[in-house]
Amino acid sequence: MTVEKPTEQQYQAHLPLSQALLLPRIAIENIRPVLDGGQFAVKAVAGQEVAVACKVFADGHDKLAVRVRWRNEQQDTWASQALEDQGNDSWQGHFTVPEVGHYRFCIEAWIDQFASFCHELEKKHLAGVPVSLELQEGRNHVQQAAERGEGPLREQLLALHGQLCGLLEAEQVALFLSQASTQLMAEADHRPYLSLSPEYPLDVERVQAQFASWYELFPRSITEDPARHGTFNDVHSRLSMIHDMGFDVLYFPPIHPIGRRHRKGRNNALTAGPDDPGSPYAIGSEEGGHEAIHPQLGSLEDFRRLVAAAADHGLEIALDFAIQCSQDHPWLKQHPGWFNWRPDGTIKYAENPPKKYQDIVNVDFYAAEAIPSLWLELRDIVIGWVEEGVKTFRVDNPHTKPLPFWQWLIGDVRGQYPEVIFLAEAFTTPAMMARLGKVGYTQSYTYFTWRNTKSELASYFSELNQSPWRECFRPNFFVNTPDINPQFLHDSGRPGFLIRAVLATMGSGLWGMYSGFELCESAPVPGKEEYLDSEKYQIRPRDFTAPGNIIAEIAQLNRIRRQNPALHSHLGLKLYNAWNDQILYFGKRRGDNFVLVAVSLDPVNAQEAHFELPLWEMGLGDDAQTLGEDLMNGHRWTWHGKTQFMRIEPAQPFGIWRISAP
Repeated sequence: MTVEKPTEQQYQAHLPLSQALLLPRIAIENIRPVLDGGQFAVKAVAGQEVAVACKVFADGHDKLAVRVRWRNEQQDTWASQALEDQGNDSWQGHFTVPEVGHYRFCIEAWIDQFASFCHELEKKHLAGVPVSLELQEGRNHVQQAAERGEGPLREQLLALHGQLCGLLEAEQVALFLSQASTQLMAEADHRPYLSLSPEYPLDVERVQAQFASWYELFPRSITEDPARHGTFNDVHSRLSMIHDMGFDVLYFPPIHPIGRRHRKGRNNALTAGPDDPGSPYAIGSEEGGHEAIHPQLGSLEDFRRLVAAAADHGLEIALDFAIQCSQDHPWLKQHPGWFNWRPDGTIKYAENPPKKYQDIVNVDFYAAEAIPSLWLELRDIVIGWVEEGVKTFRVDNPHTKPLPFWQWLIGDVRGQYPEVIFLAEAFTTPAMMARLGKVGYTQSYTYFTWRNTKSELASYFSELNQSPWRECFRPNFFVNTPDINPQFLHDSGRPGFLIRAVLATMGSGLWGMYSGFELCESAPVPGKEEYLDSEKYQIRPRDFTAPGNIIAEIAQLNRIRRQNPALHSHLGLKLYNAWNDQILYFGKRRGDNFVLVAVSLDPVNAQEAHFELPLWEMGLGDDAQTLGEDLMNGHRWTWHGKTQFMRIEPAQPFGIWRISAP
């Protein structure tokens, strides 16, 4: 079958003249930042400068005026900021979002008649072309603007018109082209052929959504005796040390009652001993479910005291939100219709092949009896903990639950409590990880844990700085988790832990570590990226002053992060030349704050390389002098020229330098 291409006349037949006359004369295209055509909100934090870019053009040679407009959805008034012409129809600028909330922004453009007049006037005057008629035209512009104006603006324009009428030709040209005249005429501009883009959403969260350091611990392990279950009251003893290491989020795995049926034993054994505490992810027993606290951890009042004490130490408590149940969870009796049952009356346990979780079962979000009761129950559980002072939630396996559920729940919760943060524990396909960010997740775990070589890390850091990731995805670089004992750490010793800590702390504004990392714990289950004697299944007391720890280094890394605004986000990271495949070299800059990071990826051998200082980004020549400062020890020096040399030893397998012009 042959398909004929429609003729131009056929195309025109679909657009009546009456409609054509209503179409905008000015084209506004390629607006950034925008996610999926505006279907989802771009992410920002309070106080952030949001960079805007677009293509704007029209027929002819008239000058255009372009600006960005924005407002908080709770307010009726719009703010605006002019965009700058970058040439080739490109316009750029920025605006600042001062507080948390949902915003809208758009681009508007119009033909700037006075700017067009001034451009033509200046060209002709410089070329020696007579401009008497042009000057008359200009005076007419001013007169018409005065007629449109009111109050003081009208009086100022009339005064300008009178002044122009009394000047010589060259003096009139100078006055027309002056900044004062330009600003006055801009105020009176009636914005002919005004065109507006669609409005696009912007979700502005608190700063901790983009910049925070997470520390994870099991409260039950804060004990000196593995036979004694730790409590919330015991955790008070750890607050000062966690604060002194520079953390601001203290995250607990589930704190709820733990089921007994099919309880796991040590090292994930199928049969538990009588004293085995079980996995906290097997939520629910006769003592309660997701709304309850495990009795051995303490009371609700104990929890409240801990939240308050943590706040006194500058720490937020984050809780795990794991939507799964032990077979003792009250819901199985109270709401059996929320689950899928087999014909023999049994229920299927959870699996993530090859892993099996015999101690937990999953709810069915789309079961007839689950809509809307299950959804509302889960929403109310989150709000209940928010009302107890919890503003941050790490969500277990969100990619295995419906996206519409998350879009609704997160929107509903943040509609009431906009300060709430959700971290997605999603190790899955890139498309799903990005989509979770789009539907509302504040942060996400990442593939960072498995990026080890220079090429892998360079590629991943670059990807996270590109669209659409930069608009929808905030990476939280956890160096380890109770489930993930990274292969790189198994036999790399103290240098390996320092390497991963530096990559995480310098690579992203968000990073986290699970308790024991500071002690360089690495004993694996043979052949697996799992911890031997996993704390998920037993109580694990620790000596947090054990020799060989990297507590001081972690504290200094977090101090460097706080003191350098360039490190408050993963965005803006640029890779630079270091001629050694074992050294990753990158930098971040924010205003005058410019930090360079060189990390040896070899935990065993010293590595050397020539490298380039990015003098071009500072507007300096290749032979310029720059000032360097080692942010780990405060040592200062002067660099001469662009090409330099480094040697990195395993004892401190990295360098963090602040660079500035003399």
